[in-house]
Amino acid sequence: MPFLTVTDKLGYLYGIGAYVLWGFFPLYMRLLRPADPLEILAHRIVWSVVFVALVLAAMRNRSFLRALLRRPRALAALGVAAALVALNWGTYIYGVNSERVVETSLGYFVNPLVVVLLGVFVLRERLRPAQWAALGVGGAAVVVLTVDYGRPPYLALVLSFTFAGYGLVKKRLGLPAAEGLFVESAVLALPALAYLAWLVGTGGAAFGAVSAGHTALLVSAGAATAIPLLMFAGAANRLPFTSLGMLQYLAPILQFGCGVIIFREPMPPARLAGFALVWLALAVFTVDAVRAARRLPPQPAEGALPAVRSGTSTAPSLRR
Repeated sequence: MPFLTVTDKLGYLYGIGAYVLWGFFPLYMRLLRPADPLEILAHRIVWSVVFVALVLAAMRNRSFLRALLRRPRALAALGVAAALVALNWGTYIYGVNSERVVETSLGYFVNPLVVVLLGVFVLRERLRPAQWAALGVGGAAVVVLTVDYGRPPYLALVLSFTFAGYGLVKKRLGLPAAEGLFVESAVLALPALAYLAWLVGTGGAAFGAVSAGHTALLVSAGAATAIPLLMFAGAANRLPFTSLGMLQYLAPILQFGCGVIIFREPMPPARLAGFALVWLALAVFTVDAVRAARRLPPQPAEGALPAVRSGTSTAPSLRR
């Protein structure tokens, strides 16, 4: 096994740090109650704009906005990305604060399989037999979990499909993490501010009404959103895609642990069987992806994981 370079070590530190922070994100979300999910989402959007603007100002990076304004199609695509990530964030917040952390973790376990599915139906790609097998096992898992829950695991499905779609849009745009997050959050900032103003006007805002600590936690939602994303970008610039693909499972594993061990959410045998099928599908998918990557010539790491490609699919990153 070759020795790790300083760049590799730094990349792994950034990657592990990002996924561990995302993995324990349910603990942070619970601290934001009694604010309702829409208020939390609005604060997350507004304070993300503020935080990333400060980061970009420190980087003295202002020219990207002028260049982006000359690309109307890119701006339209960023609007789509903003809508997808807002739905993803809102669904995640609702799931965590309605005692369904385990189901939200399922969404991010299933996400790599949904990426492959989008590759087939959106990008018209062909899959290897092992990838089809992984999709089949994943489909069986959804059936088992539907029987167990008495309904489809819709929170998990919304999370996985919105994030897979978001990843597809962002990959095609190819924007750096900080700049992309700033524009997406800025697109959503006006409706978020209008909603917060309405809450204040009607006396329904939790912001400033619970405690100083709770107010500080809501303000810090911007940093909590941006910091792991920037750490992930640092890892993606230093590590091969396959290494990031391995690390991405840290976050849903930790979220699953939070749900079962810390929040004591129920895990009946049928539900555990459904999760076991998902893990089996991911094992098949991951082993096949690693074998395929070894057959390819080495490629330099880029700023983001690729969207799924014919015969060489690797899952995109997790983003909360």
